[in-house]
Amino acid sequence: MAPHKQLKLVEVEVSSLSKEGYGIACTTNPEGKTSTVEIPFTLPGDKVRAFLLRKEKGVFQGRLDEIITPAPNRVPPVCIHFASCGGCRWQNLSYEDQLELKQKSVIKSFLPHLNDQVIVHQIIPSLPPLQYRNKMEFSFSSNLAGDRYLGLILLGSKGRVFNLQECHLVNPWFADVVKTVRSWWEQSKIDAYHMGKNVGSLRTLIVREGIRTGDRLVMLTVSGNPDFALTRHQLDSFKEAVRHAIEPKDPNGKLSIFLRIQQILKGTPTQFFEMVLYGPDHIREVLHIQEKLDEPSYDLTFKISPSAFFQPNTKQAERLYSRAFQMLEIPPQAIVYDLYCGTGTLGICAARRAKEVIGIELNPESVVDARENVKLNGLENINIIEGDVGKTLGQLIAWGNKRPDVVMVDPPRVGLDAKAIQHLLELKAPKLLYISCNPASQAVNLEELIRGGYQLLEVQPVDQFPQTVHVENIAVLKYIE
Repeated sequence: MAPHKQLKLVEVEVSSLSKEGYGIACTTNPEGKTSTVEIPFTLPGDKVRAFLLRKEKGVFQGRLDEIITPAPNRVPPVCIHFASCGGCRWQNLSYEDQLELKQKSVIKSFLPHLNDQVIVHQIIPSLPPLQYRNKMEFSFSSNLAGDRYLGLILLGSKGRVFNLQECHLVNPWFADVVKTVRSWWEQSKIDAYHMGKNVGSLRTLIVREGIRTGDRLVMLTVSGNPDFALTRHQLDSFKEAVRHAIEPKDPNGKLSIFLRIQQILKGTPTQFFEMVLYGPDHIREVLHIQEKLDEPSYDLTFKISPSAFFQPNTKQAERLYSRAFQMLEIPPQAIVYDLYCGTGTLGICAARRAKEVIGIELNPESVVDARENVKLNGLENINIIEGDVGKTLGQLIAWGNKRPDVVMVDPPRVGLDAKAIQHLLELKAPKLLYISCNPASQAVNLEELIRGGYQLLEVQPVDQFPQTVHVENIAVLKYIE
């Protein structure tokens, strides 16, 4: 029997959106008790039928069955996988409405810190709002019947994968390589990896590109269990299939193919081992940066290793960094700290005006790339330190390093940890640039920074991720003696 026949079907009108971007409605049972239900892929104003699923934290999770009357601002989604894929939330909402919601969400998070002295700028849109991502990770999966799947995760499925046919967040060749690898897999006797049993081989397929350079990268991640190691023949056939499908026709664009082995041993941290199967050991990217509105833009070149972090929306990263430095205005001869520096993008931008830049990054692969990127751009005034930001800042303070004039932070989604905030307040840098992919955690951090002597000057939302609820945000602060 199909599961939905055992579920209660309700008719509701969606009134608002959750922080995850799902529609929120209320339903009343025959006894008169009212419950809240969260329904993915619905919008305020939609009148819908939905199945009630499990209850989580007092809220029913719903599954959309039918849109009875659509909201006035609902638009047709462009992707055939919308309403099943867990990637996009808002393809059914016009881009103008998406931007308005994101602007409001940033203001809501920052409301306790806003006053007449704080400038809140209008959100910077992503142009284009489709085909903007430079990286995707796809998963291999199979079921008991032996059906094979390579694609993205079904929303709310606890890891079930669907066979991807298209994705409008990336350039079309991403889907081409997924179809090619799926065909290669179907012709082989290789099994998808099963995490619970530690059996099988194929785990994920990572695809990246240099938007400005035309470089392409494909990395196959496999199990480290030697009983399921791929043979040389299987790797060669994988390599040739990928080359035939997507090798750039432009001689300036390079293709790199990698194998990554993910080794899991009980009682030890997961280890990754990468090897080049074909092409260069990195892709290249170029960013056009305009630090001042009255000056021309300049180009910066970056080397990106297969697992290193780089902003996933290249063209919007250019707008993000350009706007950040226009707001920051680094003073001449400044000493700058670039915390959570990744592959060195912010620090390399700052080094053109600063006397000295010190970057701190925990990920070893990103550190290698950052140091290489410093050389690629002909800079000699940047020192990249590998280490935890909180611990390393404490060491720099203890060693009596020169105090920074400017500190730039771009931490993970969880925000700054307690040690990092403590040391930032000890440093008392006159200017602080805080870039975040999670304005909610950023606002929480700002509460402590403001209490410790900083004043919020400007807020600039930037839409890095159209069709999703996520928004990037720039905050500029100054230290008040």
